[in-house]
Amino acid sequence: MNTTPEHDERIAKMTFASVYPHYVTKVEKKNRTIAELHQVITWLTGYDEKKLKELIAEKVTFEKFFQHAALNPNAHLIKGLICGYRIEEIQTPLTQQVRYLDKLVDELAKGRKMEKILREA
Repeated sequence: MNTTPEHDERIAKMTFASVYPHYVTKVEKKNRTIAELHQVITWLTGYDEKKLKELIAEKVTFEKFFQHAALNPNAHLIKGLICGYRIEEIQTPLTQQVRYLDKLVDELAKGRKMEKILREA
C-alpha cells in the first residue's frame, strides 16, 4: 500500500514530543502505565528512558527519532491496520516505523498481554 509523498513528509516532520502526550493519555485511560509504554517504545527502538526524555526535550522529528533507533529485529512481525493502512504493506520505511509504534501503543491500550505486544515466543 502506498502512502502519498505529502503524507510521508507530514509524518517525517512531526515531532515525537508532540505525539508522546497522546500516547500517555491513551494508555493511562485504559489503566496501563507509563512504564509499560516506555517498555514498548524501548522494545521497538532500543531507546532507554533517559534517551526518550532527551529526545522529547530536544523535540526531535520522527525522521530523526527513527534514524538513530536500533529497530527491533522482530518489528516486521507487527501487522494489521492502523489509521486505515495495512502496516505490512506500507512502502515508505519511516512511515511504516511510525505506524509500528502507533500499533504497539494501540495494542497496549486495548489490554493485550505484554508478551504478545513484544512479539515474544
